[in-house]
Amino acid sequence: MLSYRHAFHAGNHADVLKHAVQSLILEALCIKDKGFSYIDTHSGAGGYALDHEWTQKKSEYLTGIAPLWQERQKWPQLAGYFAAIEAMNSGEKLDFYPGSPKVAEYFQRPQDSSTLMELHHNEVELLRQNMSRNAAIHHRNGFEGLPALLPPTPKRGLVLIDPPYELKEDYQTVARTLAKAYKRWPIGIYAIWYPLLAKNVDRSDGLKAALTNCGFEQVLCAELSVSQQADDFGMYGSGMIVLNPPWKLDEQLKPLLPRLANALAQDSYASWHLEWLKQAHI
Repeated sequence: MLSYRHAFHAGNHADVLKHAVQSLILEALCIKDKGFSYIDTHSGAGGYALDHEWTQKKSEYLTGIAPLWQERQKWPQLAGYFAAIEAMNSGEKLDFYPGSPKVAEYFQRPQDSSTLMELHHNEVELLRQNMSRNAAIHHRNGFEGLPALLPPTPKRGLVLIDPPYELKEDYQTVARTLAKAYKRWPIGIYAIWYPLLAKNVDRSDGLKAALTNCGFEQVLCAELSVSQQADDFGMYGSGMIVLNPPWKLDEQLKPLLPRLANALAQDSYASWHLEWLKQAHI
């Protein structure tokens, strides 16, 4: 199934959480001069024009990045995230929104490497157009490609995994892929995005349980809900599970998540959750 196009959802509340966490991790990796590797398993088009007909169809960015953009000076803890957005725009107007590859590109230094995977034919062509020549772009299934590309060079870095979860099997595939990845690159940081869905179709608890059993000793979970959970249909929030999170990421997220929940709330049920699913005392 290759019907999913992220342009319909670009800049929504889930993107804000995903890219905020991604930026904090990349900032942590940039503290050291030593190079790092960035790997993206489901890259999409890389970046998105907010005036595109697909993005305008639902205009989800209006209740996601748009209100934060207007007051970004009040969010110093997200300075890197906003800088990555500013790099795609000129002036105050928000015309473009970066996908995770463009967020990573902003942080990339000459000593760092970037490997991007995308299976959708049209999306990978857009990805090639949107990214610099410094990124290695693979037209392949990210689930299959990730273990094959590990361990990377440099041998420190981040893998971002954010499939569309169109198929319910994707949840099990994510866990199986991470178990393979652990055997090949146990020291890498892995950030996994997932949706929080209506009660009858939500599979987030199963994913969290599976990811605690992939071999990693440090498993951090951050969730952001913007509305009430329905029974049958709809995404009311999303989460990020970080395996081998950088030092103090939990302390950074603890004050940030309630602010995001308040700023992006669509009703009185908006909430946040931060939990160590597994934490070894090192």
